[in-house]
This record gives sequence, C-alpha cells and structure tokens, in this order.
Amino acid sequence: MYTRSIFLIAFACCTLSVYAQYTTDKVLGPKNQQLADSLKKSEYPYLFPIWGKKVVAKGFNIPKSAGLSAQYLYQQSDIIIENLAVGFNNGPKYPLDEIIRFNSAVATSNGVNVRPDLWILPFLNVYGIVAKAKTSTAIDAGVWLPDSSGWHQVTNFKTKANFNSTTLGFGLTPTVGIRGYFLILDMNFSWSDIDALAKPAFVSIFGPRFGKNIALKKPEQSIALWIGGFRVKIASETSGSLNAADLFPTAEWGTKVDEGYQKLQENQQKVDAWWNGLSSTAQKNPANIAKHEAANAALATYGRVLDGASQVVSNASNASVQYSLEKRQKSMWNFIVGSQYQINRSLMVRLEYGFLGARQQVIAGLQYRFNL
Repeated sequence: MYTRSIFLIAFACCTLSVYAQYTTDKVLGPKNQQLADSLKKSEYPYLFPIWGKKVVAKGFNIPKSAGLSAQYLYQQSDIIIENLAVGFNNGPKYPLDEIIRFNSAVATSNGVNVRPDLWILPFLNVYGIVAKAKTSTAIDAGVWLPDSSGWHQVTNFKTKANFNSTTLGFGLTPTVGIRGYFLILDMNFSWSDIDALAKPAFVSIFGPRFGKNIALKKPEQSIALWIGGFRVKIASETSGSLNAADLFPTAEWGTKVDEGYQKLQENQQKVDAWWNGLSSTAQKNPANIAKHEAANAALATYGRVLDGASQVVSNASNASVQYSLEKRQKSMWNFIVGSQYQINRSLMVRLEYGFLGARQQVIAGLQYRFNL
C-alpha cells in the first residue's frame, strides 16, 4: 500500500564541504627567515586576491588565487522522520505519525563534486558547487494500531530505494594561518534536485578545522594535517507526489491491503468489546472517553488510508500518491580528520574522513590551482 512511498521521500545530500589550498600563512621563525625576506622583496603581479600585493609585502605566503577541484564523496547518516502524512489522487492527506513508527532510516550517497574557487581576499575563499550523486535510503518501520489494551505493532517492513540527484550551491571559507598552523571556518549552502521531491532540498554545512602545514624537503611540497567538526542541517519540510505505477506491484500490495483490513477489523472489534464491557459509570470516566475516542480516530484514519491504497492498487496506471513529512539529522555534528598532500603549488591531493555522531563520510579529491 503506502509503505514504499515513505522511503522515497528520505534522502542524503552529497554536497560535502570542500576547500582550497590550506590558507594564507604568515611566515615567521628563524628557519623561515629567508622565505619571509624573499616574499617581502617580491612583486605580486596578479589581480586576485584583492590586497595580495600588500599582504605579500608583509611576509605572508599566499596560495595561487584560482582553482578547480574534483572530489569523490561518500556519506552514510541516520535521519529522523516525523509528522508523516499520505494522500491519494490529490485527495486529503492523512496524518500517520502514530501509525507509522520508524525504527531506523539510513541515507547513503555516492557522488562526484566539481568546484571552482577563488581567493577574493587573502583570508577569504569563495567557491561554487556542482555535484551529481546516486543516493539511497533504507527504512525499517512498523505499523502500530490501538486496541483495548493500548498501541501494538501489527506488522513491520524493511525496504530500500535508490535516487539520482543534481546539486548546485556556493560556499565561503574564512581562514587564518601563522607559522604553518591554520584555522578554517568552511561553510556552504546547496540545493539538490532529487527524484520524487516536489522542490529542491536545501542543505547548509559548517565545517571548522584546525591543522598544521608541514613543509617537505622538496621545494613547494608539503603535507597539511587537520582535525575538526562537521555540521549538517537539512530543510525539515519535504513534500511531493509519486506515480502509483512506480510504487505498487499489484499482487504484492493487494495482499498488503487485504492484511491491513484484517488487522483493522480485529483491532476495532477489541476496542468495541472493551468499551461495551464497561459499566455506564466507567463509560462516563473522562480517561476512558479519551482512550475510546483516540483509538477510534486512529483506526478510522488507518481505514481511510487503506481505502485510498485499495483504489490506487486497482488502478495503479492512472493513480498518484502525495506525501509530506519533517526530517532531520539524528546528529547534526560529527568529528573529522584529514590531510592534503601538495605536490607543488598547482597540484594537490586531499583525503578526509568523518565519523561519530551517527554519520560517516569520505572525501577524496584532486585540485589544480593557477593565478588570476
């Protein structure tokens, strides 16, 4: 019936945070005196970053101003789904938050991210995001109904769906660096167009990092190491419409609907038997009245959903299913560690791993830089 539509509306966005060469760095210390002196005497002939000439003259080593990078992105995270409502053929939507209870919802994405960037100021990098990803959501949920003794799970289901997504966005990265140590406050904002969603999904990311850039023996080569945090916030409200033909294998879902009607009848009989077995005094008890009304309302809602699902199953080629819900990350923050190997000032390789906080992620990328 309606269960497949539930997992089609949860997803994972693939717009993970990416940034440029580690930072503009203030060169200090006796070992770096020769480099500091050469920087102060050198001419900076490029347009970007703004004030580039001034900061180089003060002994700052700045990265090449423009870059183009490509990253492979993998992410798996737990999400919370709440306030689910489902309707059929553009009719009224029925709230199912009590009836459908999610044990887990795990979103996974694999994708490629291409990002041009530019150091507008010596301590501010801005960039664009273009990403394509394949995402999936695995759902474990149960159907709960009330009877004379309370709410009970009458059936459960596990299922998984796959989607394609296209993401566009932008970001900015304020940084500061001194003697090879750096602090990065990366943030970006993106919109993902995902199958079965009524409108693009908005995601914001904040990723503070603290690290050290270690110069190697060969000129221009270095390794940057960092630790930090990663905060993801997704827009809470999601809605859309799905073609029933994509959701309902007629035989399988027809059986599910029949089983649903049977459970509905059994529970309604238990509620009626309990109520009719009460004395007239007990039936006037406000607690019993509230329990009776709540049980009947939930069973009536379930019945209307089954009626809608039954009509859809019988005419799946011309039917549709509408939905709305609220979703959020189970944990907004997780911990990250990463490294970047600078082959020379134009070419870098990066790897980052995120863990803890109900989310895992891997970013591996290659970056090319040049001056403007």
